Amino acid sequence: MLMIKRVSILCILFAAVAVSAQTASSVLKPPKGAQVAIVVFEDLQCPDCRRAAPLLEEAGKTYNIPIVRHDFPLPFHSWSFDAALIARYFDKTSKKIGNEFRDYIFEHQPEITPANLRSFAEKFAADHKLDLPFVVDPKGELAAKITADKNLGIGVGIEHTPTIYVVSNKTQGKPFVEVVDRSKLFELIDTMKRE
Repeated sequence: MLMIKRVSILCILFAAVAVSAQTASSVLKPPKGAQVAIVVFEDLQCPDCRRAAPLLEEAGKTYNIPIVRHDFPLPFHSWSFDAALIARYFDKTSKKIGNEFRDYIFEHQPEITPANLRSFAEKFAADHKLDLPFVVDPKGELAAKITADKNLGIGVGIEHTPTIYVVSNKTQGKPFVEVVDRSKLFELIDTMKRE
């Protein structure tokens, strides 16, 4: 009986690893038309995400590769989900505007509180000649997209933010690698582009 339980537990663990690997291979790939990209799971209230953002932008521009951003708001951050929601609202105008808002939030992160996030968003909207409705997600569609991103991250095994990957569209070898040491980001991109 004990042996059957052990075998059952091992089967469940192997299945979970297989599902995680399948999720990773479907999520961790560049957008259509790109050979290599950077994929990041980020939280707009995370100080380390703020520190990483300029490096990722520099790498994207240097190598002319896309940066695929996924929302991964952490539950202990008081305004990160709301900021992601507003970013998703601006994504509806254009992904470029949404990403500019994310960068704007990172720039002002130390000043932002749950009470003044809205005023920062209103200033950004006014500076870009955009309207910001009082309720940005009346049907919950944007919140569902954030939750979907978070679930993707959980499926991949994300445990912290930022989690950064260099990904490629190659079918052999490693199609993605996590950037553990950010000082090696450019080296990892060079390697991925060569292979």
